[in-house]
Amino acid sequence: MTDHALHMLLVEPETLLRRTVSLTARSLGLGMVHEAASVEAARRLLGQRRFDGAVIAVECVEGEGERRYDMTLVELIRQGLSLSDADMPIAIMADRATTELVKELQGRGIGRVILKPFRAKVLLEAIADFSGRQAA
Repeated sequence: MTDHALHMLLVEPETLLRRTVSLTARSLGLGMVHEAASVEAARRLLGQRRFDGAVIAVECVEGEGERRYDMTLVELIRQGLSLSDADMPIAIMADRATTELVKELQGRGIGRVILKPFRAKVLLEAIADFSGRQAA
């Protein structure tokens, strides 16, 4: 990898999926994928380095008859509170895409939603889109 390699953030609690995507992206020359298993770990990484793109799993938070997704990391990035550009490309992974979620994401400049379950290749395609290259 050269100094010009793109740095991507992958936030996903499932270890096997994170490792598979990370190692495959590196071997395909799609960039360096930095892994985070939690919002807290991702927050630390966002404070330590600049990223060129992110794929973030959002968890559904339910309470008082309301269902919403945790957009903590998206807000942190979009508000310019990380070392990354506020408008960097972000893809979201979710268990389902409700109309409300899609509208919320569009309002935050996010056009790609990856629905769970999915194949690792789908994440590699998102990373390839960020880097402008083709995934195998």
